[in-house]
Amino acid sequence: MKTSEILTLYQYNAWANKRILQAASIVTNEQFITPAAFSFGGLRTTLVHILFAEWLWRQRWEGQSPTEWLLPEDFPDFDSLRTRWATEEKELMSFVENVSEKTLESTIRYRRTEGQERENTLWHLMVHLVNHGTQHRSEAAAVLTDFGHSPGDIDFIVFLRDIR
Repeated sequence: MKTSEILTLYQYNAWANKRILQAASIVTNEQFITPAAFSFGGLRTTLVHILFAEWLWRQRWEGQSPTEWLLPEDFPDFDSLRTRWATEEKELMSFVENVSEKTLESTIRYRRTEGQERENTLWHLMVHLVNHGTQHRSEAAAVLTDFGHSPGDIDFIVFLRDIR
């Protein structure tokens, strides 16, 4: 995979996250914390899961293997989540912008939070993270739409048309 291709995927990821977070900023705190019938629950729990995955994978790519999780309770309101997300996005994009094609092809060894050792090619993990975010952003979008705050289309092709 080329660095320009992975950068485009991560620019899309940030764009799609921004659309979800903009829509989420409109909901009430009660809506933000209300459970829902999705894989990670309601809006807050789903957004925290996306943020956690981005943080966790970046840590692994940088040689760390965290054992702690980001928890929904760490974010009592949307503003606390948005603040942490902004910090993580800068860190993640810095990693992506500075990765080399040789590094993309390298093997990353890490421990899962439960302790099992794993290894994968970096670019596989990076594509996985974007794909993972797509799944859970769609769940968050469904919750937001139910609240009357659709984020609009978050498809990759819409992103490409939007940036041209």
